[in-house]
Amino acid sequence: MAKDHSSSPAEVGARLRRRRKALHLTLKEVAEQSGLTEGHLSQVERDQANASVRTLQRLCEVLKLNVGDLFDHGGSAAGPVLRFRDTHGMSFGDGATKIKLTPGSFDHLEVLLGHFTAGGSTGVDPYTHGSCEELLLVLTGEVDVWVRGQRHRLSALDSIHYRSSDPHRVAEATGTEEARVLWTMAPPPTERTR
Repeated sequence: MAKDHSSSPAEVGARLRRRRKALHLTLKEVAEQSGLTEGHLSQVERDQANASVRTLQRLCEVLKLNVGDLFDHGGSAAGPVLRFRDTHGMSFGDGATKIKLTPGSFDHLEVLLGHFTAGGSTGVDPYTHGSCEELLLVLTGEVDVWVRGQRHRLSALDSIHYRSSDPHRVAEATGTEEARVLWTMAPPPTERTR
């Protein structure tokens, strides 16, 4: 018999509360930004009130979640293992792709695998996203990482850490080779610009 991975309302309320706390937001802040009363939000989080689909959409906008993340148990029907052959990259920047390695149910950590073609980059301009702690580890190749205007050349197994609110940019450094990096962010960014 297949295991049911749908979430009960109780799990949805707990998921909303965990995410709010991971982002260091108060009930009042989330209530104001979502147009709810603080009392109603508290009841939803404690499973004393049901939330409409529109209410869940508004809460997810504030908490930077997809509504589907509320119902994700953190693993597929096959279990917690993510097979690389089953992943799908998403293009971004110039000659770059990323794959999210952490499930949507993770509130305190996000890990992305990045691939840069020769000369590829996150884009011409530095960018910011939220205010989380971020660590970039080079797996293969060489990259230049600019943080607050300062350039750092990194080779395989070198790492750099910064806050995601610091303007930063990453580019494959040689112009002739590919590079792979691993981004780790805690908590996950509050702005989905990556």
